[in-house]
Amino acid sequence: MAIVPDTKNWTWVLEKECPECGFDSSATSARDVPRLVRENAAAWPAVLERDDVRERPDDGTWSALEYAAHVRDVFRVFDGRLALMLAEHEPEFANWDQDATAVEERYGEQDPAVVSRELIEAAEVMARALEAVPDDAWERRGLRSDGSAFTVETLAQYFIHDPVHHLHDVRG
Repeated sequence: MAIVPDTKNWTWVLEKECPECGFDSSATSARDVPRLVRENAAAWPAVLERDDVRERPDDGTWSALEYAAHVRDVFRVFDGRLALMLAEHEPEFANWDQDATAVEERYGEQDPAVVSRELIEAAEVMARALEAVPDDAWERRGLRSDGSAFTVETLAQYFIHDPVHHLHDVRG
């Protein structure tokens, strides 16, 4: 059985605690997200050093390596979205098919040490970008291709759930 693409709309995490990982984006200050990004990134190297890092727990679940490569790319994609929101008036974000990216980029075949280094670097770039958001820019808006609107503040709150959730997925 292959990985089934995730087509859920996860914007509900802005309203309540995630029942799977226990993280509550709705109770998280956007100004705390840089610290949370760094804490999350700091946990991934140990995950990526595991002997079974390439093994999928079952056919329908990514390996720890695949999750880590995805988290690295989440940091990169959301850094780009944040930059758009700060530079443009209500930009529309290009759709990102995370499952297609995992296949195209061969997440499961990447070097865990390289993924670890790149994940930490991408996390630091994102953390610094969030720390640099001017006080008057937190309400700037951006739009997903499905029409969901985010402010810089809600984008930060929404975004941080993903790496936290995936660290939970790999029990990091």
